[in-house]
Amino acid sequence: MKNLHSLVFITMGLFCLLAVACRKDKDDDNLYRATNAPITGAQESPAVTTTGSGSFNATYNPASKEMNITISWQGLTGNATLMHIHGPADRGTNAGVLQNFATLFAAAPSGSFSTSFVLNGTTQTEADLLGGKWYVNIHTAAHPGGEIRGQIELTN
Repeated sequence: MKNLHSLVFITMGLFCLLAVACRKDKDDDNLYRATNAPITGAQESPAVTTTGSGSFNATYNPASKEMNITISWQGLTGNATLMHIHGPADRGTNAGVLQNFATLFAAAPSGSFSTSFVLNGTTQTEADLLGGKWYVNIHTAAHPGGEIRGQIELTN
């Protein structure tokens, strides 16, 4: 009888351990994402003819208000001189800088970097971010207003 109780206890323990190990992280259910979103000259306002392009991956956690972003670019007309998130603005509309990445990237025609920041809640609002009102913009000397741009449109 003692062996049966031990077996039941061990089986229950293994079941609980397996249930915890297989549980999906609750925070992952609440993340908003953009994956391999394009950054192009055609999205600039006004549109820019360029061979430069890029993409970004982004996640936003509404519980912590943290935004993570990885930006990659290639083929610009020269070195990237400035890089920002702008908003609030619809596609085709320009807006002021919300987040400056000036010290985070190498000034080069191609490259990538990753960073994270917490929304400040004043100029950087969750409503604007989740409403698709933010965009990534990469500037060069040939295109000081921006050579390539990508609208940040997150999905849950």
